[in-house]
Amino acid sequence: RPLEPQKPALSHEAMRRHERSQNLYPFLNLSEGEYVISAVRRHPIGLVIPLSLGTLNIGIALGVLFNYSAIVETFSLMGGLADVGAVTLPILAFVAAVGFGMFVAWYVYTSNKFFLTNESVIQEIQISLFSRQEQTVSLSNIEDASFTQNGILQQIFNYGDIRLSTEGDETTYRFSYVANPKDHIARLNNAVEAFKNGRPVE
Repeated sequence: RPLEPQKPALSHEAMRRHERSQNLYPFLNLSEGEYVISAVRRHPIGLVIPLSLGTLNIGIALGVLFNYSAIVETFSLMGGLADVGAVTLPILAFVAAVGFGMFVAWYVYTSNKFFLTNESVIQEIQISLFSRQEQTVSLSNIEDASFTQNGILQQIFNYGDIRLSTEGDETTYRFSYVANPKDHIARLNNAVEAFKNGRPVE
């Protein structure tokens, strides 16, 4: 390896794509001439259950608050129960806590992203509200890329899991709830094949 290797000549189109990717994804650490080919996000179906349960709990809590007097009167619960003014604050605090939980679930879920560039695969992993990590794998190290769809729901709504395995350390990377995984895997396999054979990755 030369002590001062010469920089590869980059086409105007490659630099244009690189600058565009930097503007769209400023949080990615892209090398010179590297650009994003596709950005894979999770299917929204993964948010249905947590957001539905949160909305149901908020609806029940607000329903109790607005109809508290009628509920107490209907079930003859006057004895020993506080008036509506005393239960308003606890109920609103519960609603705020549930709403915050729904926001955290949405933020963590949607912040998990998977990027295919002309040089590598980058996975942004949001573990919790304040825990985040990034994994980068060169296209030259990817040995196998596949997808799985299990169950009738994944078939109907066309989502599944992407799985990557690398050479050498035999590490496996997974990205779940991917919309249209077959197309993303086809694009990824084409990029890996082109990169390993020295062809331009489009």
